Amino acid sequence: MEKLGLNEIREKFLSFFETKAHLRLKSASLIPEKDKSLLLINSGMAPLKPFFTGQETPPNKRVTTCQKCIRTPDIERVGKTARHGTFFEMLGNFSFGDYFKEDAIAWAWEFCTKWLELPEDRLWVTIYQDDNEAFEIWNKKIGVAPEKIVRMGKEDNFWEIGLGPCGPCSEIYFDRGERYSCGKPTCKFGCDCDRYIEFWNLVFTQFDKDEEGNYNRLANPNIDTGMGLERMSAIMQEVDNIFEVDTIKYTLEYICSLAGVEYGMDEKTDVSIRVITDHIRSVTFMISDGVLPSNEGRGYVLRRLLRRGARHGKLLGLKGAFLSKVSKKVIELYHNAYPELKEKEEYIENIIDIEEERFEETLEQGLEKLQEYIDLMGDSDTLSGEAAFKLYDTYGFPLDLTKDILEEQGLKVDERSFANEMELQRERARTARGDNEAEGWKEDIYSKLDNDVKTDFVGYDKLTVHSIIKAIIADNIIVNKSKKGDNISVILPETPFYAESGGQLADSGFIEGESFKLQVVDCKKVVGGRYAHSCIVLEGEVSVGDKCIAVVDKKQRLATARNHSVTHLLHKALRNILGSHVEQAGSLVEKDRLRFDFSHFKAMTEDEIKKVEREVNVNIWKGMEITITETTIEEAKNMGAMALFGEKYGNIVRVVKMGDYSIELCGGTHMNNTSQIGMFKIVSEGGIAAGVRRIEAITGEVLYEYLLDKENLIINACSKLKTNEDDLLRKIEHMIKDAKSMEKEIQSLKSKIAEADLDEYLAQANEVKNVRYVVIDAHLSSLEDMRALGDKIKGKLDNGLVILYSKSTDKTTILAMASKAAVSKGIHAGNIIKEVTKIGNGSGGGRPDMAQGGIKDNGKIGEIKDALPVIIAKQIQ
Repeated sequence: MEKLGLNEIREKFLSFFETKAHLRLKSASLIPEKDKSLLLINSGMAPLKPFFTGQETPPNKRVTTCQKCIRTPDIERVGKTARHGTFFEMLGNFSFGDYFKEDAIAWAWEFCTKWLELPEDRLWVTIYQDDNEAFEIWNKKIGVAPEKIVRMGKEDNFWEIGLGPCGPCSEIYFDRGERYSCGKPTCKFGCDCDRYIEFWNLVFTQFDKDEEGNYNRLANPNIDTGMGLERMSAIMQEVDNIFEVDTIKYTLEYICSLAGVEYGMDEKTDVSIRVITDHIRSVTFMISDGVLPSNEGRGYVLRRLLRRGARHGKLLGLKGAFLSKVSKKVIELYHNAYPELKEKEEYIENIIDIEEERFEETLEQGLEKLQEYIDLMGDSDTLSGEAAFKLYDTYGFPLDLTKDILEEQGLKVDERSFANEMELQRERARTARGDNEAEGWKEDIYSKLDNDVKTDFVGYDKLTVHSIIKAIIADNIIVNKSKKGDNISVILPETPFYAESGGQLADSGFIEGESFKLQVVDCKKVVGGRYAHSCIVLEGEVSVGDKCIAVVDKKQRLATARNHSVTHLLHKALRNILGSHVEQAGSLVEKDRLRFDFSHFKAMTEDEIKKVEREVNVNIWKGMEITITETTIEEAKNMGAMALFGEKYGNIVRVVKMGDYSIELCGGTHMNNTSQIGMFKIVSEGGIAAGVRRIEAITGEVLYEYLLDKENLIINACSKLKTNEDDLLRKIEHMIKDAKSMEKEIQSLKSKIAEADLDEYLAQANEVKNVRYVVIDAHLSSLEDMRALGDKIKGKLDNGLVILYSKSTDKTTILAMASKAAVSKGIHAGNIIKEVTKIGNGSGGGRPDMAQGGIKDNGKIGEIKDALPVIIAKQIQ
């Protein structure tokens, strides 16, 4: 048995199935396409669901893939064991109604014994307990001894998710030898120890489970197999776990070299090394596929993995940001199989650096918050699970970090309560995303239509088409007719309506026949190559088979096309002005505006915005011809066409070329010449995620209306200020200067009045245990003025405490100042502020001699005054 590397095994597998007439497909993105049942792709067959359900036609009846996958249910276990991980690659061969059980089994055995040269005497097989057909194939045709074919129950060897396609499984195991045995005399196949390891699962999808629970035979059964690449590599390289597999081990050793530690010497250190080794692979691949750090969904998974890795780097003694360096090692090891990693290397590095820097800031805030919680614990030695969970959820503090810090102070955390909060969050997440994998297998209403009901889009060249009503769907039911007032979906065999895709919103318009009129409000691509036109029946009654005319709203189409064409010019201008790292990260194109998201790692300056805007307009005014051609993806790339980040392309693509300036792959609608765009205006630029900026802009008629509004604003401002356009700015500057001068004078007068009232303030002083205190409504808007007044009053109170408050519309600011003598008696201004602000639903704190805070409930000042004597008395020693 040759010790093959992970990359070699991957290539051998895919090449082997190519010899069996399988089409090798690239790994799909980790972001599921049209599958709401999944947050991230977690199996080799997940991206192929539409082919198994018949909703889409596969590019070949035989397919083989190596699919990148991420699973996170056991994230808290990652690092603590050498088994758990989040990122893995799944090898698979698939048949969509072509070959079945006999070929799948024969080829699996051939690959294992001939191509990998695994010793036959160390291989075991399991089958579903009632699958005699599989037993016969394994025993009679392959020659596996009956005692090495183990029958197992439905829980282990039958694959099904709710209703729909399902079937028995057959798994192949490898006997790693006695040194991995538990040593018990009873140790044999099926033991829980590490001796026998399953590495390949063959699923024979031969049934369709109906609502009555019947398993009906499929006319064309399917094959779905999955082999864990890392697990197979561990077997071939005769290592104990995935962290010792060559490519993963290289990453692990690089982390050790950065941190100056040795793996295998200390269990606590090993946990941190394993966490970083695993998480950085997930992080690198997720960012490469377009996932960005955020506080929800897959972005939250990414943020959590990245911050967990960063935290464990700190435990290893690593200073500053380091994860992007480790990511470069991952890219170096995997880019041959996944070239997109190399293409996005700079982008991946920048996103990781930004997020790691943000975590540094968050960590500081989290430490402050934890200290606040500790201060509020009083005599208790246990931090509540709710507080620990808030630190985890808001500040990215893993539980073990909170525990470590608490232990240093002889404190602990309520772990049971924390676990309850964690489970509640998981439940919320499951509910939010409909966490039910069966959803992905549910039959779509459009898949029930006859296979010959398809749609040909002709809207690039035509805005009006004579067609026929092929299908009507109302209330998710296929119907034959609909009447006035109904909301329906209509399928046409030929349509001029653009269906929403690539960020461009759908066309609107009308579908009319002799006895009906439909208003088209939306259009979407649905399964089976169909366009579903969302319509309102305005007049009459429409029936399947009716002839019709489909007419696109030309004004809307042109406005949308204008905005789409300008996004190409904008993309190019951004790359020219900001740098080649800029890539489109999303867009929205509609008739009234365009929104363009792009990778960039700081806010654009006013000068950069103006330069981009000017470059776009200059290329509009050049009147460049916009040419569109269809060609192969390879030829398009040779032409220099840019493929958009995260977009999925077929073999034949549309290339949109604007003069010699811009060339991109695009399926949207466009103008014929850049001059038809007219003019372009950026109305906003801002950040939406780590390393991603958003520009919003307008063109055409909307821009004209925008300029009219600005002109009217200037005219009205001149009228109000009794000046002309040329003097408007000077007039405003003069008024601002006057206003500031008046404000300064008012504050000065208030301070003088307050100082003049010093004796009156002192006369209001109360006393608690020989400490005098005074509470004053300062009527001052500036905190600086409040401090100045407080200092003067404090100077008159030798052994005293001054509390000033000043109300504004939405809150009240409170300042506490204590003299040295008062502090020596136990007075702590910071703790007083903490307590009084709680009464008014606010917060604050500070030093023993001075502190400040604020309350939201202005009506609570009376209660605060009443509570002060007790609060002060508790502090005096």
